Amino acid sequence: MKKLIIAGMAALFVSACSSETAMQRLLGTSASSPVFYGCKTPAEGEVNFFFSREVQVMSLYFDPPMETDIHSQGETVAVCFASDLPGGSKVTADILVEDKERNTLNVLVSFRTRNNRMPDLAINEIRAAYSKPRVEFVEFIAQSAGNLGALRVFAAYEQEDPIFEFPPVEVKKGEYIVLHTRSIEPGIADETGTNLALSKGTDALPTARDFWIPGSLKLHDTNAIYIMDQDNRIIDGVLLLSGNYKWKDSITAAAREMARQGVWFGPESVDAVITDGNTATRTICRDEDRNNSHSAADWYVTVTSGATPGQKNNPGRYRP
Repeated sequence: MKKLIIAGMAALFVSACSSETAMQRLLGTSASSPVFYGCKTPAEGEVNFFFSREVQVMSLYFDPPMETDIHSQGETVAVCFASDLPGGSKVTADILVEDKERNTLNVLVSFRTRNNRMPDLAINEIRAAYSKPRVEFVEFIAQSAGNLGALRVFAAYEQEDPIFEFPPVEVKKGEYIVLHTRSIEPGIADETGTNLALSKGTDALPTARDFWIPGSLKLHDTNAIYIMDQDNRIIDGVLLLSGNYKWKDSITAAAREMARQGVWFGPESVDAVITDGNTATRTICRDEDRNNSHSAADWYVTVTSGATPGQKNNPGRYRP
């Protein structure tokens, strides 16, 4: 006999194919119900859903609506979809499955479509201090052209999840991208099109593409900041250390992964950029005229009033 469906219960799962927390609604709530492990987009027009045991799909809906073909079922449900969405577009899936014992599970999860054209980004400048209206930011420079969609930015001191996930946006080689961590002014806007003068916030210049994190996220100057693609490959990262904040286990874990993937020279606090002296106008800068050694040797705190979000870094160095 099919087990009683109990509505109104929900659990939160971290999606393997999205930086966002996915909402899972449990319709089959017995102890033997299957468990949803997450999802992944292995190729363009494909998504895989992973479960703890073999299941069959009872219903599947996508938002936005798309034509779908269930390629295979079991512990992994492989779905192909027909869509002209750009790579890195956000999609929500509503999937209802049933196991051999007729236990049902309904999952509502967001993911981003596969993006095979991600640009090579380098972290270029960081403001890890706040003085209203100057907010913290991470600046990137595009070292190749491509689509930003689904690239995720992490700051290990702040949280385990990404602090931001880029929407599909075409960028050119040499373009500056500035991610501001607070949204406190009127007139701010994410510049996803060709108009780089759209946003009116402080430090939003027409020389760069600006994005804004909703709310007021404090960015610490002891940190591991990095950017990751859909396959969990770290594209670039930087390790920061100041006397203002304690080194955390989350930073150690991120630093070890950065070192393992070859985007930072070493995994310990002694390998970090010393950020003492940084302020809202003295930012933490990468030497743009130096070959990137992925180490603290590439970085410095610039002079007072030397912050240059959206422009080439000021070469002047702060001397305490």
